[in-house]
Amino acid sequence: MPLALVHARYHLLEIIRVPVAVVGSAFFPAASMLFFVVPFAGDDPTGATYATAAMVTFAVMTANIFQYGVGVAEDRDQPWNPYTRTLPTGPAPRLTGRILAGLVLTYVSMIPVVVIAAVATEARVSALQFLLGLGAVAVISVPFTLLGLTIGYALPSKAAIVVAQVIFFPLAFGGGLLSGPDDAPGFIKAIAPYLPTRGAVELIWAAGTDFRPGTLSLVMLGVWVLVLAAAAGWAYRRDEGRRFT
Repeated sequence: MPLALVHARYHLLEIIRVPVAVVGSAFFPAASMLFFVVPFAGDDPTGATYATAAMVTFAVMTANIFQYGVGVAEDRDQPWNPYTRTLPTGPAPRLTGRILAGLVLTYVSMIPVVVIAAVATEARVSALQFLLGLGAVAVISVPFTLLGLTIGYALPSKAAIVVAQVIFFPLAFGGGLLSGPDDAPGFIKAIAPYLPTRGAVELIWAAGTDFRPGTLSLVMLGVWVLVLAAAAGWAYRRDEGRRFT
């Protein structure tokens, strides 16, 4: 664990030295709040709360898919990364440190969304609901972290940027993040439960409201975690085999 914390500190320092990385993770969710939530649902307490939860999920996706997908791919091009992978400590401290740093960035990227919701909308949650929401954020970060790691270890940096962008928006739209629980078009309602974004946003809705998540959405979220964990492990071993054998 001490080595993992050292790696986490190292990754956070890297991010802080390039502030645009932090700004980029927070920009799209905050911009979506300002342009879509505040004007159209800001005066409705229920609608604003659901929309804010969806934008929190949006922030989690942005931070994790791009942080890991693009960040890992870029790190693989640097000479420091191959060196650290030859050290006798194994991959666990490095991966744990990167995941801890990514979780910190995820919470940081949520701050503008929460502030905008508090000052510019009627969204309201209790202290307990807020704490449950913070815990739910850590849970729903898992599939998007694994997705980012799969992209980062499987593709070169230029391809990783494109693939992350191509995957991100269909997952966001298809999971129903831009509509309320019962307001999505019929096509979105049909496919949403099978996407990890739907299970993720339903957990956030459940933490902050009286919404009850669908069984299918939660089961599929678990399935996605298992599939993406296997894919990330395969991508890591494939990259290591190509570079060190």
